[in-house]
Amino acid sequence: MIENIRLAFQGIWSHMMRSFLTMLGIIIGIASIIAIVSTIKGTSEQIKEDLIGAGSNTVNIYLYDGDNQYDTDYGSSSSATPILSDDVKESVRDLDHVENATFFYSSSSANIYNNNNSLQGGSVYGIDVNYLNTCGYVVQSGRGFITNDYKDYSKVALIDDNAAQNLFPSENPVGKTVEINEEPYTVVGVIRQDENYQPTISDINEYYQYMENMVGSVMIPDTCWPISFKFDMPQNAVIKADSTDNMSTAGNAAADAMNEAIPVSSNGSKSSMSYKADDIMKQVRNMQKLSESTNNQLIWIASISLLVGGIGVMNIMLVSVTERTKEIGLKKAIGARKKTILGQFLTEASVLTSIGGIIGVMTGIGLSKVVGKVTGSPTAISIPSIVIAVLFSTVIGVVFGLLPSVKAANLNPIDALRSE
Repeated sequence: MIENIRLAFQGIWSHMMRSFLTMLGIIIGIASIIAIVSTIKGTSEQIKEDLIGAGSNTVNIYLYDGDNQYDTDYGSSSSATPILSDDVKESVRDLDHVENATFFYSSSSANIYNNNNSLQGGSVYGIDVNYLNTCGYVVQSGRGFITNDYKDYSKVALIDDNAAQNLFPSENPVGKTVEINEEPYTVVGVIRQDENYQPTISDINEYYQYMENMVGSVMIPDTCWPISFKFDMPQNAVIKADSTDNMSTAGNAAADAMNEAIPVSSNGSKSSMSYKADDIMKQVRNMQKLSESTNNQLIWIASISLLVGGIGVMNIMLVSVTERTKEIGLKKAIGARKKTILGQFLTEASVLTSIGGIIGVMTGIGLSKVVGKVTGSPTAISIPSIVIAVLFSTVIGVVFGLLPSVKAANLNPIDALRSE
């Protein structure tokens, strides 16, 4: 085997230009496929990052009445509003793949004022102690909520930087008062959400959420929520999964646990309300499939050049057999068996295409980098695709080198030695 490989390299080296032109179809095909696969993988990762966020891994869980998200600001339901007990909340936090969980109230119709400045269209959230950490908020100035704020029902508030600009355009808001539905709250801190946790706009509901956040948000301790709002408003949740791949599993499991708190009606019929998790991973997979289906067609087109390259290899190997007829006859005359001749020419064809595959891989990687720089498209090198490409190029050598190799092995030594 080693001797066959040595002879293969010797034959390639002695006809460098012919060998390179023979490999060209393989090089172009492999390079095209590697470049396309790298673009597919890079685009898929970019889609995942754009929709989910780079490392946030948070899943929103909202209460639905039928197919619509339940919102007390725009009507009520015939079913009783579920109340999430501490046991239910703890069971959600104890679920597999859930790193953290927070439960909150929200309203986008509250009257929020600071003297003559109003936060029209802004949101108010009643949050627990885990909310800021789970949703990626950091305190810019002042302080966050402390345990005593919850225990003592302290009427304190946190505002984000958008709310600070709208309510307190020319002064430091910390220590000032903001009114929520005519109830005064002291601002104790200004917060800002990390960019990785910013909402992604993929449907109309997320657009409204984004616009509310752009106007500004005010947060109060959830224990103070009944002071300014109705008691029967539902709580929603945000969970943080331990990895991107477990977001759907963790979100659905948390929604199922929260649905245990929804009471059954007196006549035993099932409530129209249910908690549902945003399945962002499903959106990611759908968009990735759309992108990959288009690029897979390009891969098949690029594969045509591999077929052409394989035919070129077969043609050159047939020429080589004709040129080396006397050599083959001499080897058979001194005792070389058919399988020895067959192995020699198959090895030569495989080495030829393998070298073409390796050059094609390097060319494809370079090409993907150039395309990424020129177009701004993300690329990511796929190690499995590189290994498969090299192995596939070797298989092409075996398949298309088989006919010439069999022809060489079946030559009659007497006729071969007589040939000119």
